[in-house]
Parts: sequence; C-alpha cells; structure tokens
Amino acid sequence: MEILNLGAKPLTIRELRDVAQKGRKVDLSPSARRKVLAARKFLDREIQAGKTLYGVNTGFGLLSNVKIPVHDIESLQYNLLRSHAVGLGEPIPEAAVRAMLLLRAANLAQGHSGVTIELIEALLALLNRGVHPVVPEQGSVGASGDLAPLSHLALVLIGEGRALYRGETLSGAEALQRARLKPIRLQAKEGLALINGTQFMTAIGALALAEADELVDLSDLVGAMSVEAFRGTHDAFSPEIHRVRPHPGQRLSAARIFSFLRTGGKISAIGRSHEDCGKVQDPYSFRCMPQVHGASRDLLVYVRRVVETEMNSVTDNPLIFPEEGKILSGGNFHGQAMAMAMDSLCLATAEIGSISEQRISKLVNPLISDLPAFLTPDGGLNSGFMIVQVAAAAIVSENKTLCHPASVDSIPTSADKEDHVSMGAWAARKANMVVRNVRRVLMMEMLSAAQGIDLLRPLRSSVAIERLHKKIRSFSAPMMTDRSLHEEMQRLENEIIRGTFVPCAQVDGP
Repeated sequence: MEILNLGAKPLTIRELRDVAQKGRKVDLSPSARRKVLAARKFLDREIQAGKTLYGVNTGFGLLSNVKIPVHDIESLQYNLLRSHAVGLGEPIPEAAVRAMLLLRAANLAQGHSGVTIELIEALLALLNRGVHPVVPEQGSVGASGDLAPLSHLALVLIGEGRALYRGETLSGAEALQRARLKPIRLQAKEGLALINGTQFMTAIGALALAEADELVDLSDLVGAMSVEAFRGTHDAFSPEIHRVRPHPGQRLSAARIFSFLRTGGKISAIGRSHEDCGKVQDPYSFRCMPQVHGASRDLLVYVRRVVETEMNSVTDNPLIFPEEGKILSGGNFHGQAMAMAMDSLCLATAEIGSISEQRISKLVNPLISDLPAFLTPDGGLNSGFMIVQVAAAAIVSENKTLCHPASVDSIPTSADKEDHVSMGAWAARKANMVVRNVRRVLMMEMLSAAQGIDLLRPLRSSVAIERLHKKIRSFSAPMMTDRSLHEEMQRLENEIIRGTFVPCAQVDGP
C-alpha cells in the first residue's frame, strides 16, 4: 500500500483500518510540517515573552493556579505522563493501539498543538516499526480526554512504560532499543499535547463502527438465507412496499434481501414451494427485516459522521492559533459527541443481534417452522441446535445490559474541576463488546439457516444463497447427529472477521 501522508487530506475510517490492521506505513505531509513548525515557533515566542500559559508553565486542573519556574517546564511534562499512567485491566488489542497512535499523530499534525516535528515523527516511528505500547483498558472518564490510556501510550516515547514488539512484551526502553529507536526529549507543552484528547475512545469506536457496518450487510444476507430455510414469503421485500416508506436504510436492506432471494429476477425452488402453503404473513423477525436492519443502517450513518469528524479534529488544550496570534483554552478534549455516538452504535448493532436471535428461535421451533424440532432429523436422541439458540439468547441478553447509555452517567472528577464527564471511553468499549456479540449471534444464525437449507433438500435456493451455503459448508459440515460445534463456530467467527461471506454471495444487485 502507498504510504499515508498525514495532513494532506482528511483521514478516513478505511485508511485507519489499513494502518491499524494491515500495517500501512505513515508519514507527515509537507503541508502539515509547515503548520506544525509555525505553531511551535509561535508558542516558543510566547514562552520567551513570559506569558502564563496553561499546562506550559502552570500546573494542571485544580493546580492550574500554580506557576511553574522556567527550569522545571520540561520536568512538568514528564511528571504529567508518569502521574497519569494509572490505567488498569487487560491491554487493548494491538490494532486499537495502532489506531490510537495514528489518531494522536493526526491530531498533532493539524498544527494547533504547539509540538515539535520530532514528537510527531516519534509517534509515527512507533507505528512504522511495530512498537505497540501496552495500554490498559480501564481508567478514562473521557473528559480531559482519555488521560490515563494516552499516558500509557506516551510513556514509551520517553523510554518508559511497556510495549509489545514482535510478539514480546518489553519495557519501553528495551522495545525502542530493539526497534533501533531512541527516547525523545519532551519540550514545553508536549506531554500535555500527547494526553489531552479522545484518541482512545475514537480508535476503539472507529474500528467497532467499521465492523458494525459489515455486520449489517451480513445480516441482510444471513437473514435472506433464514427466510429460505423457514420457507418464508418474499413479498415483504418487494420494492413497492419500501417505495412508500422511503427511509434510506430500509430501502437498501429491502433491495439487498430481495436480490439475494432471486436468481435473474426469478424466485427459487424453495421459494416456489412456499406459494401454496397457506401462510399469509411471517413473524416480524423475517417480515420486518428491512425496517429493523434499515433503522440500524440509518443510525450508523450518524455514528460515522461523528467518528470521522472526531478523527479529523484537534482535541487537546490549550490550542495554538499562530495566524490569529492566540493561545486559547477550551474543552475540545471532552468526549460527549463520541460518547453519544458510541451509545448509538450499541443500539444500532444490538438490534441486528436481537432480531437475528429471534430468527434462530423460529427456525428451531417446529410449532412455527416446517422443519424438525431443533433442526435435527432424529430429535430426542439428538438435541441438535437446541443450545445454539440458548447461547444466542444469552448473548443478546448481555447486549441489553451493555446498551445502558454511558453518556448519561457523568461523575465529577479532579476535585470538581472536571465536574461533567462524558464516559466516552466506556461507551466505546461496550460498543465494541456489542459488536463482538452480534458477530457471534449472526454466526449462529448462519449455522442454523444452513442446517435448515440442508433439511429442505433436494429443493434449491437462489444462486446467492447457495453460494453462501457452500462457503459455510467448507468450514462446517451438516449436523445430522450431535457433535460439539464449538471449534467450527470459532472458525466461522474468524471468517466473518475476515469478511469472507458477503463477497462470495454477491450476484447482481445492490
């Protein structure tokens, strides 16, 4: 892949994923270098003029009224990183750390932070050399930014903290040495500029959003397979219905499902077998897929707008405006916008899992479907998919708890100086959990629907559904007698992460 030049144009979620998950290299664009240099020169002049500047020659938070002597200005930045690196819990994944590094560098590269070129280059060197700071998951309230997680990220730059390098967890100093890098010397304001911001919540949130978008696409396809396995009607997906309620997401999901169910515009053999069955309307979990999936799609559009705006924002404090001759303190580090977007991401994604679980429930229930109880030909001796649905129900119930909004749960911190916080870090973390859970529910629906298709043989489905069925069966055989599905489920989940299934089934259509 081409090197990504920060500052040349707005950063996209696709580019973030390329860097975080595929190792794309990053550099600083010439235009960004000019802006960064201008801001640093202006800040240095203001310091030399003896101005009192928050976080440069003062303490932090409630201690901002304490003036710091000139000879202690650099020590102030080191002390800030050390004192704020108090995160707890499991380390976040390497991909999320890489996204944090990229976003922190992108934030500083906009030329309103007053840092040196060398600091940004040091962040990019960690990315490009594969030195990944160990960042614990807990400790941020998302108000003065993600202070604790970003402090753990920044400590490695000065040769402290811990880092993962080539699969081995090392001291920050050892990791830098093995990567042939040297610790940097922090200048005035640079410690503060490294940790004021929303890059922890935005990194986790952007990666979760990217997968959520893919899961909604997958839900249309897997839901279409369930319609066939259930021998449900196709009428609910007809374009005429959705033309008169033209929500964009609803129309898109309806068109996708309708196209998956047809080959060359014609109904499948399974679909034809339903035409004289006497059923008039299917349960909502089948019939209302476009309305439910579509509402989630529309909500994810809002989430994407917030996330991409945040990715390209300046979120530290104070901010430098060389052209206006101003250094201004404000609150761009506050994560409220991201917190509310992440709570919305929870809702949008959880509903995809909720309706998916109900389709599984209908497929295994012989009182509602025409299939054998629990999708097994020899029920009693075999339990079939009985506990697959139970496991899906358990996961969906977890999501109900995780959907409690974090953004309304403010708690005062820092001796009441930071009296309203966003809880955006927790909002992003739980959104990521919901996305993971929904991935697993869709995987279980995929297995259940594929089993239902097998039980309808020799009837065939559409080309798209048959392609999906064949791909599923390359990882998991039909289950006509009981066996443990655990390892097969893990394989299928990994293939969902890789994005295997939607492309294999795509024919003509949306």
